[in-house]
Amino acid sequence: MNYPAFYDQAPRITLHDPLAAFLGATDDGMLEYRYIDAVRLAGHSCPTVAGSYLMARAALRALYPDRVAERGDVLVHMSQAADEGVTGVIAQVLTLITGAAGDNGFHGIGGHFVRQSLLTFSDRPCTTSTVQFRRRDNGIAVSVELDLTTLPAPANLRELMGAALSPTATPSQRAALAQAWQGRVQRLLLDHADDPMVLRLTRLN
Repeated sequence: MNYPAFYDQAPRITLHDPLAAFLGATDDGMLEYRYIDAVRLAGHSCPTVAGSYLMARAALRALYPDRVAERGDVLVHMSQAADEGVTGVIAQVLTLITGAAGDNGFHGIGGHFVRQSLLTFSDRPCTTSTVQFRRRDNGIAVSVELDLTTLPAPANLRELMGAALSPTATPSQRAALAQAWQGRVQRLLLDHADDPMVLRLTRLN
């Protein structure tokens, strides 16, 4: 699989998943997620996918400052409806990282390892895409909002997109779009992964 080299330079997320240990997926239940995992899930790479990945990372680091985060032990609440904007894309990436799933999630084994209904959506319109993360064991919670205003898209992106979508688009035109598109993703992942102006985290208790 060929992909941009910067994917492997992006921050990685290490978690402990008791279900993985219980069923022998890993000896100690430790899992490491890379940005390419989110790309494989979504089928593409964009600021939303990268931002969602970083939102999960920021929230888990805040919720578990002294130890590895526990996958499956975090409640995730989306401030927008499931079918609003890119909420669904964000939710899928957050499920990948945190284990929190919607109504169709894993029911558990003998009352343990339940992932079902740990991910919920708002039933009211909301203008901001804020995500709340709450630990199930102690109730500590944070909210994270992705703000890309300081990382605007290239001024000619619409022009590049139009040219690349044309039936007569040349390989160089398609390559120009891909380079501009992934350039913004690269800046987000490598230069702003810990930028509080991009990842606006608020402690709720």
